[in-house]
Amino acid sequence: MKPIRILARSISSAFKSVVRNLSLSIASISCIIITLILVAFAILLSGNVNNFTKDIEGDLTIVVFAKKDITEEGVDALKANIDSVPNIKEVVYKSKDKIKEDMMQEDPTFNRIMGEWKDEENPLKPAFIITVDKIENIGETASTIENFEHVDMVRYGEGMVESLVDIFDIVKKVTYVAVIALIFVTAFLISNTIKITIYSRKNEIDIMRLVGTSNAVIKLPFLFEGFFLGLIGSIIPVICTIYGYVFFYEKMGGVMFTDIISLISPYNFVFKVSAVLVLLGAVVGMYGSYKAVRKYLKI
Repeated sequence: MKPIRILARSISSAFKSVVRNLSLSIASISCIIITLILVAFAILLSGNVNNFTKDIEGDLTIVVFAKKDITEEGVDALKANIDSVPNIKEVVYKSKDKIKEDMMQEDPTFNRIMGEWKDEENPLKPAFIITVDKIENIGETASTIENFEHVDMVRYGEGMVESLVDIFDIVKKVTYVAVIALIFVTAFLISNTIKITIYSRKNEIDIMRLVGTSNAVIKLPFLFEGFFLGLIGSIIPVICTIYGYVFFYEKMGGVMFTDIISLISPYNFVFKVSAVLVLLGAVVGMYGSYKAVRKYLKI
């Protein structure tokens, strides 16, 4: 029963301290709110960028056009060379007759024109359709294949995909730097709040020491105070995350500007992000308290 009484007393004392130092508590909570909103934005952005990258990786292919006069032995040799390249996920060979057949099925106009071609009149070139493991290395992979014997031309939408991935990567990095900076500022503010609480209760703490109160019992209310500041500060970011992302998802129709970039479905995703925000708020709050207790409470 004694541990329960100590815990209850510590929680009560922490709540009273939050109210007693209301102006500093509001400053700390406000900083936590701003930090966690940015963290939520970073997580949502990162999750959707990763989702977009996976979609691109599944859809984007390198098309390797072989020389028109390539022999069956040449096809086998070229496929073996392509298979040996790092970052290759799958290789599918299409003969010029197969390409002609696929194009005829896709478009009535192609069907009408190509249907009149004889085998020897087919100007198309055989091709290898290649998917890769890592989209960020697709340019290097394409350049390696381009130098192989029997290769006439390599295409993969060069430039566009790399630019999109680079832009998203820069946005993520800038957001992460801002979030890390704000986390340190928040921890500093909470540390100052706890420091003032310690000074205001100096006489009480001295008496507790004289009567033999353990260090853990003295420290506990301050740690709970930081925990509550972080927990309270996470409420608004969680609400903004859940309702904001759902609204944005429905407003955009589940895509970002174009059907190519699909957004992650909000349900489950926003709840996972919210759980991270609550945990981070509590951890940052307790970390700030721990720093103050260790520095200013010499026990």
